[in-house]
Amino acid sequence: MRVLLIGSGGREHALAWHLSRSRELEQLYCWPGNPGTALLGENIEGEYQDPEILADWARKQEIDLTLVGPEAPLVQGLADSLARRGLLALGPGREGARLEGSKSRAKELMQKAGVPTAAHQVVENLEEVEDYLAENPAPYVLKADGLAGGKGVLICEDREQARREAHSILEEERFGSAGKKLVLEEFLEGREASLLALCAGGDFLLLEPSRDHKRLLNGDQGPNTGGMGAYSPVADIPPGEKERLGQEIFRPLLQCLQQEGIDYRGVLYAGLMLTPAGARVLEFNVRFGDPETQALIPRLRSDLLPHLHAAARGKILAEPLQWKEETCLCVNLVAGGYPGSYEKGQAISGLEKVNPSTIIFHAGTAYKGGRLITAGGRVLGVTVLAEDLEAARRQAYFEASKIEFRDKFYRHDLGRE
Repeated sequence: MRVLLIGSGGREHALAWHLSRSRELEQLYCWPGNPGTALLGENIEGEYQDPEILADWARKQEIDLTLVGPEAPLVQGLADSLARRGLLALGPGREGARLEGSKSRAKELMQKAGVPTAAHQVVENLEEVEDYLAENPAPYVLKADGLAGGKGVLICEDREQARREAHSILEEERFGSAGKKLVLEEFLEGREASLLALCAGGDFLLLEPSRDHKRLLNGDQGPNTGGMGAYSPVADIPPGEKERLGQEIFRPLLQCLQQEGIDYRGVLYAGLMLTPAGARVLEFNVRFGDPETQALIPRLRSDLLPHLHAAARGKILAEPLQWKEETCLCVNLVAGGYPGSYEKGQAISGLEKVNPSTIIFHAGTAYKGGRLITAGGRVLGVTVLAEDLEAARRQAYFEASKIEFRDKFYRHDLGRE
């Protein structure tokens, strides 16, 4: 099978790492890929820009399956462009991708499908914000309606902070066009978890639960990021609970999408808050999570490629996925200043000192003058499989300490139950 993998981050490196081991794989192309994926397939130079150009290239290369990592190409309609050329893509078309591209649309669908979620209100100006603040107690959750690179969710402790943040989004265009509307949400208490499913029409296949750490600082403090690390499995979602959540969340949503004429083929990611009253959906993403994928992929015993290909054709294979019992934990090493402004081009050293059993997923790296350098906010994912969570933590942090680049930063409390 000839596979095209879109994206350049740690998620794409993890997927390439798995796909390269598949007996079904003939050729793997990564557009644009990174130094990690270059060791596993052929990187295609040039940033992704136009879905029509990419789809034309895929047709010329006789690509059997295009696997889309990031959300933006899906929101822009890449899967539709490929379908018009008779090519298979694992990822929804433009209308299905609005589940992630518009948080207000996601809320609308959740309400229609009866999916449990937080109470909310959609606002478009500061007067509506003031009305909401006057009627609801702090803390407040503010979400930019559109795509904001994983940084568009803000938790405000009081009304004044909420006013400032709303002003920065709606009036100062902090997130550009993504912030033309705001979703104001009820603040939920509990523990977060992620549950992903491979979907085809009304059917789905659940992956294992994982837990992402979104806040920058220890103790879940500081600003939200794209993710500082993740681990799997998650003790508070045992197998029976996972299946129940699948029926409660994915089944009705997929049925709702079908009723609206949307044939969803791809990965559906449910970001959950496990509250005392039960699980509530915080958000839906329309692709593999990052960094959840880095914590899930090393645990897979099964070959995922046949399942991905079948889902792109509109089918879910009857054969269940087999998982390793070990725990996998990924610690992201990030550039100083992330998720704000940060420097690129810092030399990376120490990778040769890392234990060969540790998997290093490249996220924001590049080669310049024969040297590996930093090229993004999240730089490397130090990933470990071990017998339990504590053992994975110890090894991951020991190995992370061996890698150096200027202003390297990472959380030290990932995986603490």
